[in-house]
Amino acid sequence: MNAVSHRPARADDIAALARLGEESFVAKFGHLYRQQDLDAFLDEAFSPRAIAAEMANSARLYRLAEVGGNLAGYCKLGLVCGFPELAQGSRTIELKQLYTAPGMTGHGIGTILLTWAIELARVRGYDEMQLSVWSENHDAQRFYARHGFAKVADVTFRVGEHIDEEFLFSRLLG
Repeated sequence: MNAVSHRPARADDIAALARLGEESFVAKFGHLYRQQDLDAFLDEAFSPRAIAAEMANSARLYRLAEVGGNLAGYCKLGLVCGFPELAQGSRTIELKQLYTAPGMTGHGIGTILLTWAIELARVRGYDEMQLSVWSENHDAQRFYARHGFAKVADVTFRVGEHIDEEFLFSRLLG
């Protein structure tokens, strides 16, 4: 595999981000939902319109990973804590999404993006990072645990009308 590079997202990345987000989500989780719930969520989270709105939001920050010039993954940070009532730090940032393209898991892309996110958080003065992960996504839970995250609470996540049980993971960034 070629080397992984990473960079900030640009407006001309919106279509590719929408496609990768949708393909990744459907490949991993699509079988869990009724079609109408899945379709509503995909439109809300991964349509080009939704990605453009998120990129225009000053409280969001995207980082793209590329392999051989092709989009291979991305992470999205929420600069405002999504679970302030569960924060352990005084300045908490949220990892909103960390996705790799189908077939690209296990090639170090997630580690590269997560390392970048943690370092950016530290540089900007955050002392905690939170993220939520589906309660049955054991691979992701192991990945985050290897990077110093631990479960701190049970939370939920909506996909259409369906409510998923999730775990809130946290890492102090001291």
